[in-house]
Amino acid sequence: DNIVHIVLARLPDAPAGVRGISLFLVPKFLVNEDGSLGERNPVSCGSIEHKMGIHGNATCVMNFDGAEGYLIGNENRGLNHMFTFINNSRLGVAAQGQSLAELSYQGAVAYAQERLQMRAPKRKFPDQAADPIIVHADVRRMLLTQKSIAEGGRLLIYFLCQQVDIQRYSQQPEDVARAARTMAFMTPIAKGFLTEIVQECAYWGVQVLGGHGFIAEWGMEQISRDARIAAIYEGTSGIQGVDLLDRKIFGMGVDLLTDFTDDVLDFCANHEDIASEFTLPLSHAVERWLVVTDSLSKKAESDVNATNAAAYNYLMMSGYITVGYFWARAAVAVLGQEPGDFQKTKLTTARFYFQHMLPRISSLIEMIQAGSDSMMALEDELFI
Repeated sequence: DNIVHIVLARLPDAPAGVRGISLFLVPKFLVNEDGSLGERNPVSCGSIEHKMGIHGNATCVMNFDGAEGYLIGNENRGLNHMFTFINNSRLGVAAQGQSLAELSYQGAVAYAQERLQMRAPKRKFPDQAADPIIVHADVRRMLLTQKSIAEGGRLLIYFLCQQVDIQRYSQQPEDVARAARTMAFMTPIAKGFLTEIVQECAYWGVQVLGGHGFIAEWGMEQISRDARIAAIYEGTSGIQGVDLLDRKIFGMGVDLLTDFTDDVLDFCANHEDIASEFTLPLSHAVERWLVVTDSLSKKAESDVNATNAAAYNYLMMSGYITVGYFWARAAVAVLGQEPGDFQKTKLTTARFYFQHMLPRISSLIEMIQAGSDSMMALEDELFI
């Protein structure tokens, strides 16, 4: 019967910049004092946006010329109020990224099991002209990249869901406060990392199918298009990196980082005897995380561009280490089970992640430490 829009706008004589933005509720129909619908508010759709992918999502340009709105919360605190639901949206988009990685993997692995092409170095079907492409090492590299991200990302999402439940239902104030800090720290990592890495997973999904990957009927090209916007929703990846560094780690104190890394290092120490192949490289990665954070904090004192230049790479480094932690936890969990296919699958995927995905942090750290000099050296007009 009515549609309400949540709108950021500026009041007359508001302070300049983001400090002068307020939050408003703007209804399609004004509401009478008795709750009935009143006059039509001058809110209109200016045009439908034609986007790459997501064709069923009718996002549009809205015109609010002369419309009446109602202040939500306090004047000039619009961005702060907005984040009460933007953070929930960011978790939803993180889950979207993970789910698209899973969907891409399912399509790719089903195709790879059936598609016959080339003879493998070690033949699976020696009596046939070709083997299924899943026996080829390069195809397995692509599939395991997708699988390790889809399943590791799911562990991260489940962990964040646990923190949401603790905040809602725990009767222990200290537990609620700790969960809130954890959520504040890990939300930009989950949203930024998972929506970036899903684009790689979608890319490999198309690649596994080869020419068929570009044919709409197979569904892989749609995943590639749909995944692209997730890194833009609710703040671009660069914004997530700045949020993580400036607002959460440097702005609120590095305790948010050490709260989490202390837990990871404790886990590594407690399980080193049974899972050293995971705990040792993970603890080393965490130590590098802390060192590069301290170095970046010092560099930011003399270079105003330091954190912005490093934000994206720092976000991705944080994501690889965080997902590595959950893979280590998964490995420890299955090591306590009876040997079988499930245990073998989890341990093998965890080993792939630690051997082929986690090492990417080395190049990211090098780029973080390189600083902003080469980024900022060119005058604007030389970008031609």
